[in-house]
Amino acid sequence: MGAPSRREEFAPPSRWQIVLGFAAIYLIWGSTYLGIRYAVESIPPLLMMGIRHFTAGLLVFVWTRRRGDTAPTRLQWGYATVTGALLFLGSHGTIAWAEQRIPSGLAALLCATLPLWTVLLASRAEGKLGAKVWTGLLLGFGGVALLIGPDAISSGRRLDLVAAGAGLASAFLWAAGTIYSQRVKLPASTVLSASMQMIAGGASLLIVSPIAGEPSALNVAAITEKSVFALVYLIVFGSIIAFTVFTWLVTVSSSSQVSTYAYVNPVVAVFLGWALADERIGARTIAATVIILASVALVSGRGKVQVARPEIKEMAEVSEAAGD
Repeated sequence: MGAPSRREEFAPPSRWQIVLGFAAIYLIWGSTYLGIRYAVESIPPLLMMGIRHFTAGLLVFVWTRRRGDTAPTRLQWGYATVTGALLFLGSHGTIAWAEQRIPSGLAALLCATLPLWTVLLASRAEGKLGAKVWTGLLLGFGGVALLIGPDAISSGRRLDLVAAGAGLASAFLWAAGTIYSQRVKLPASTVLSASMQMIAGGASLLIVSPIAGEPSALNVAAITEKSVFALVYLIVFGSIIAFTVFTWLVTVSSSSQVSTYAYVNPVVAVFLGWALADERIGARTIAATVIILASVALVSGRGKVQVARPEIKEMAEVSEAAGD
């Protein structure tokens, strides 16, 4: 039995259902950066992300199979393993490591450069970039330079440039995983593909964690309730609920409407870091935020260069199965 089409899965929504759906992805995905910061306070980053994605992926995979999605082939599992390693081991593992050293709001702004990296990588195979896109790229990376320049101060300490670089690397690796995913044949069901990649990525994280020496740094007795709650929140809300709402929204709203999360989430992340974790917001951060988001708007309207097929684009937009 084949997977039901997304259009057949949902009843016509009311206006308030759509509003609540957007509020959910704005707030939940915007809050995942702070959730990661709290989780890695007492749980090693690779182990934490491995538990998060493997658990969420397994639960979603079981659900998709029970609803009738076609079983993936071995070849598709192979593709999902490579993609999952790039997206979750590479990108999410890197940002989790970085958030031990930089504020969650800064991490979110660095990850907001994802569209810039995606366009750069895609343009090598899919066409030249126009003046508008180059302007957006230069503007975006100029905003990053402003954000992490030599005078940048974070929580009273000089910014950890290695961790900031890891934040940029996280966005680059997610872009690379996105570009790779459009060149391979994954299952037609977006949800099934996402669950496979989360399982594979989570398994990769759990394998690399002991190689990186994390078990020796783990003190089970020292794991705080805040870290445990944050991990559960990331699994249930960040990876399952928000992703489910997202896949529903792309069937009932236009892509331009759904893509607005890319502009809202970093702002939510910066605000929550300031309100709940005492992260500083100065004029420099505000200016860099405006510049980076403006650059994303320019690049997103690039026209001819298409980053991915629609279903792969949906996968790329999950940050946070995203969301980081």
